[in-house]
Amino acid sequence: MLRIEDLSFWEKSAYFEKIDFLIVGSGIVGMSTALFLRKKYTDANIVIIERGYLPTGASSKNAGFTCFGSPTELYDDLKNMKEKEVWETFSNRYNGLKCLFELIPQKAIDYVSCKSWDLIESGEKNEIDPEFIDYINKKAKEITELDEVYFEDQNAANRFGFQNIQTSYCNHLEGAINTGMLIQEMHKKTVEANIRVVFGVEALSMSSNYQEVELQTNQGLIKSTNCIIATNGFAKQWIEDDIQPARAQVLVTNEIENLKVNGTFHFQKGYYYFRNIGNRILLGGGRNLDFKGETTESFETTPQIQQKLEELMRSTIIPNQEFEIEYSWSGIMGVGDVKSPILKMLNKNTAIGVRLGGMGVALGSQVGKSLANYF
Repeated sequence: MLRIEDLSFWEKSAYFEKIDFLIVGSGIVGMSTALFLRKKYTDANIVIIERGYLPTGASSKNAGFTCFGSPTELYDDLKNMKEKEVWETFSNRYNGLKCLFELIPQKAIDYVSCKSWDLIESGEKNEIDPEFIDYINKKAKEITELDEVYFEDQNAANRFGFQNIQTSYCNHLEGAINTGMLIQEMHKKTVEANIRVVFGVEALSMSSNYQEVELQTNQGLIKSTNCIIATNGFAKQWIEDDIQPARAQVLVTNEIENLKVNGTFHFQKGYYYFRNIGNRILLGGGRNLDFKGETTESFETTPQIQQKLEELMRSTIIPNQEFEIEYSWSGIMGVGDVKSPILKMLNKNTAIGVRLGGMGVALGSQVGKSLANYF
């Protein structure tokens, strides 16, 4: 492959010279940052580099949930986090989705307000009581200004054809998008905004002074006045903060005749999640089966987790129905001991926005807006 120093005058001057803002990572955060920078700096030279031939990480590999908080997650968080932090996280996700939809129209990414259901397994102790639902509805209203965001739906299992489910809790504000269309639409907007995206360029190391940032890549040296790191689960090379890669495995079935499932669903405290895509089922999760093994930057699927996903499909989601697995993949998230993103300046002219905790759809655009406001 042709290295940067071997490019023509035309190529260098168009892509790699006099860069005002160099963004590392072309996922939701990276492209959102670029678009918000363009709103502030109409004439700035903005370049995004991406190591893969598509966005590499989780942005184009997630399930496409527009979620911000299920009852079992909130219950668990309230046991392990300060109450203020729990509702700040909720607010950031909810308002982050509003930020996304301000940037990208809902109809352009096949948004469906299909609701979500938090499923309680048969035999599992149900810790969600009416008093708790009243409490989270009161707190949710303070943020959303809407009544009864959550309610118990005892008939969901029968309506959708599930087995081994004792009850469920519905969030009528959550929905789903087409992840592929989101990335395509964001890329389209970056091109229309005269922002260049260069694929196949991997950032290796960085040095900075008061005048510029020098980024060493697999294709040679790139210089820029400012730099933004938006690599989420791959951020460990840039910072020593509390962030680890976390692999999430996903599969999608063939088209299933007379499929009853319609919506987005959380199961076993969110460690499993599924939705319909037309007449297909997308199912992901299982990281809790092997936390150590899934703390990795390796894009692979494993028999242990894939078999568990298929087992859940047969036992709970579409019992007594024939299906085949047509797609399986993994994505790499950035997680830590806390659920808030890492957002800060690394030096005078370099910012970083990472650790989205599996909530890139909800948080990515808002993180990008915050990064742009650093400059």
